[in-house]
Amino acid sequence: MAYDHDLSFVYFGPTKIVFGAGTARDCEVEMAGLGCRRAFVVTDPGVTKAGLVEGILKALGDKCVGLFSEVPQDTGIGVVNRAAALAREKGADCVVSVGGGSVIDTGKAVCILLTEGGGLENFEGIQLLTRPQTPHIVLPTTAGTGSEVTNMAVILDERKGQKIFIVENFNMPRIAILDPKMTEKLPPLLTASTGMDALTHAAESLHSVQREPLADGLALQAIRLLHRHLPVCTQNGGDLAARGQVQLAATMAGWAFSNVLVGLVHAMAHSLGAVARTPHGIANGILLPHVMAFNVEDAAEGYGMMAEALGVREKGMDDREAAEAATAEMHAFLRRIGHPVRLSEVGVTEEDVRKAAEMSLSDGAIVNNPRMVLDADEVLAIYRAAF
Repeated sequence: MAYDHDLSFVYFGPTKIVFGAGTARDCEVEMAGLGCRRAFVVTDPGVTKAGLVEGILKALGDKCVGLFSEVPQDTGIGVVNRAAALAREKGADCVVSVGGGSVIDTGKAVCILLTEGGGLENFEGIQLLTRPQTPHIVLPTTAGTGSEVTNMAVILDERKGQKIFIVENFNMPRIAILDPKMTEKLPPLLTASTGMDALTHAAESLHSVQREPLADGLALQAIRLLHRHLPVCTQNGGDLAARGQVQLAATMAGWAFSNVLVGLVHAMAHSLGAVARTPHGIANGILLPHVMAFNVEDAAEGYGMMAEALGVREKGMDDREAAEAATAEMHAFLRRIGHPVRLSEVGVTEEDVRKAAEMSLSDGAIVNNPRMVLDADEVLAIYRAAF
């Protein structure tokens, strides 16, 4: 996994970051800076119930022309099309997403339809767009997906029963407002699972076949911050300093994987989400150490760096030994933050993993895994190890 002597790459990270406690109230100012006047807010019932949308609506004032608050845990094409139709009816010239990954991905998709028209079913693919899309301001209420700085949206195609990818550099959010107060009331399990989503992004960036130095640096710092501060957040959700560090880690990990892409953990988690509706962060967290064990021969250097970031690489360890230490620490870390460690704990069945194993082979993320996977039985063995 060492860099080739003729290494070349493109790093792209155009999103403006606004960070700090209380910065959510600046969303109208940031909107005005984009030259926008008519905001359409996208959120979900849980965020609304938690009272997090009310302050944003107040800050936007009469600049808010519409609200869509029906985004489910796993957003779908039908949801996006309904939201976009309402936004179009209201004459929106920007989208403000207040929520986690599903909300942000919905907002991204609405931006496309506001500019291009039609339904989202016409936009599955990679880099199909030829012009900048409707401006998008994101206020994450979880710290995990990194979707606030990525070019990707993952949307459930209800007809296929499978998640699809929409990857567009022309549709990256213009502004991400990271306000630790927006994550303050996140329950311990959701804090842990979204944090593991971020940690998985960082780990898979280190073992991606497309890895490069800038993404490595972001991924390693994200791992350091998550390892240190995520346990604090699960034990004391009101610690805004720790919450802020975890938010920054999630954004760093998002920038890392957006440039070098993820691998087998995500292919398997996406498939479980489609088959068993397993929450994405929980699936990632449970599967990560098992996929690391599967990859260890082909990703020892990257995992060795990860062991250093985790503080478990002892003097004299070679890369393989350090990689195994990192894998062991991931198992221990899950328990430390109160995260599920078995798929059976979260309602996944044997039938689910058999279906998901086949589906994983057709997930686009699998091609970036350092160890080539060609047989569903290999994937099934990893699921069973995590069962």
